[in-house]
Amino acid sequence: MADGQPVRLHCFAHSEGGLSLFDHWGASTGGGVEVRAVALPGGARRRSEARATTREALLADVLPHFTGAQPGPYVLYGHGLGAMVAFTVTRALHEAGLPGPALLAVGACPPPHTPSALPDVRAVTDAELLDVLGGKGAVPPHSDEGIWLRAMLPVLRADLELAQALEGAARTPSSAGPLTTPVLVLASQHNPLAPPAIAAGWRQCTQGPTWLRTVPGRHFFATGRELPALLGRACRVTRRLARQSVPAG
Repeated sequence: MADGQPVRLHCFAHSEGGLSLFDHWGASTGGGVEVRAVALPGGARRRSEARATTREALLADVLPHFTGAQPGPYVLYGHGLGAMVAFTVTRALHEAGLPGPALLAVGACPPPHTPSALPDVRAVTDAELLDVLGGKGAVPPHSDEGIWLRAMLPVLRADLELAQALEGAARTPSSAGPLTTPVLVLASQHNPLAPPAIAAGWRQCTQGPTWLRTVPGRHFFATGRELPALLGRACRVTRRLARQSVPAG
């Protein structure tokens, strides 16, 4: 691994937040880190495409980004639904016998084996769905809330359908055995969906080391500077450990 090669931090956004969440991260992660936001079909940068609502459709779109040769170790971070996407990609690489991320970081998301605090999207009305999401802090504030929410309802429903599909698949034991990928769990004391006590359950998803770190904020704590700064430090540690593991030639 070349000394000047940055660690790529591939980021998956929360349910409907879009990739703008990561726009400022390059200034906050610090040196040696290259932030790459992963665009999913139907999202902000691919609006003309249908949103993925199944594990199979998601992996068909995303997995090829990570099956080729990588220029050194990389890290995956997912926020909210993005955490389940990042975990699903990591596990799929493991099951295919391919190298995965050197570190999986998950934020603002309960582990898949935890009973969901969100409703079955197929069994609730629009009003019921918005009431639950608003009460859990999973819908961001907006200056014209009524218009915004009506426009976002199809997106919210599609993303919740995907989340439930990924959670269901994650509860099934892997054909390749447990993950050994190190996992960094990020949580906020003020996030009712995944407070630290619940988020800590991610340690059951890997036999590798796990760390739990708390950051300020509620569900959307990724908009602050504390999280990217913390992940930047984790990326640099990952790079240093990768260098130490390379045998002298």
